Amino acid sequence: MKEEAMAETTLMRPTVLVVDDTPDNISIMCDLLKGLYHVKVAPSGEKALRIARSGAPLDLILLDIMMPDMDGYQVCRELKASSETRDIPVIFLTARRNIDDERRGLELGAVDYITKPISPPTVLARVQTHLNLKAASDFLKDKNLFLEREVERRANDLRAVQEVTIMALASLAETRDNDTGNHLRRTQCYVKALAEKLRNHPRFSRELTDANIALLFKSAPLHDIGKVGIPDRILLKPGPLEPEEFEVMKRHTLIGWGALESAKHSLGTQAEFLRLAEEVTLYHHERWDGNGYPGRLAGDAIPVSARLMAVADFYDALISWRVYRPGLPHEKVVGMISEAKGTHFDPDVVDAFLELQEHFREISLRFADNGEKTPS
Repeated sequence: MKEEAMAETTLMRPTVLVVDDTPDNISIMCDLLKGLYHVKVAPSGEKALRIARSGAPLDLILLDIMMPDMDGYQVCRELKASSETRDIPVIFLTARRNIDDERRGLELGAVDYITKPISPPTVLARVQTHLNLKAASDFLKDKNLFLEREVERRANDLRAVQEVTIMALASLAETRDNDTGNHLRRTQCYVKALAEKLRNHPRFSRELTDANIALLFKSAPLHDIGKVGIPDRILLKPGPLEPEEFEVMKRHTLIGWGALESAKHSLGTQAEFLRLAEEVTLYHHERWDGNGYPGRLAGDAIPVSARLMAVADFYDALISWRVYRPGLPHEKVVGMISEAKGTHFDPDVVDAFLELQEHFREISLRFADNGEKTPS
């Protein structure tokens, strides 16, 4: 047990590398340090670099300057140039006493400069000081790394909860309408495709950042959440709505917005995610010419997110089969959207859609509802 304890203590000792081309100097330093530290030696700069780069951790390097082939300055420069070795403290241990030599060594990144002949108490005190500083620095790095990982883990947990909550809320509304099936997933993908297509367009680049595109993709499924507040006799009617029924149906935008606004106030936050969710919920039935609902907004007054959703929702609604009508062919819907350029839809969004029309078709096929006929 005693031998095991001694071996464990030895392994826990800091490791000090002594670099000197003079055997007597190495012998003196080993005798001084070996009772306190695990000591390694290198008779040349090249050997010192090989040891430092070997992967075995070093806690401190005592480095002579005057060595053949590669002097201590060059060794220090190479150590500090590599991310693998730059954090190992270097103390120059040299016979050079000129203040310019000392300044040069410290400018290269050494933590201390000790001249020979050495004073053993001074050397031991300085070595211990810099080992303590390195231990504290390593502790803080490990602590920061742990905290970074913990923050990332909690952020991932929060994102997962957020996404599950979104889909649960959106799916709850969609269960009221058996015809929509994978409508949520399809419109989500359509909106993302449009956003990525327009991200570098001068009219959209400010809004369609990477972060906002990711949030828009997550919030898109909430666009029809307000349908949960529409009576079944209207929502599930197997035929065209009467004018007064359509007025009730139009309220789903306000109902959905109200629910999200209430949630925002409950959270006490102005989260960007909730802003985009409210935009697509409230404004995705607005028209470019101002004849939409609920606010009769026109042109650029309609949020970008809602303009993208307007095209995505329109396309998916018309290609999908309903109990009161079959889905329209892909080409027919593309033509209708093209004709509505500048009236129902933002012209630039329509242009992006036309370039992406085959991608839209592929999304509609990939996420087709079970048993549903796919768009021709």
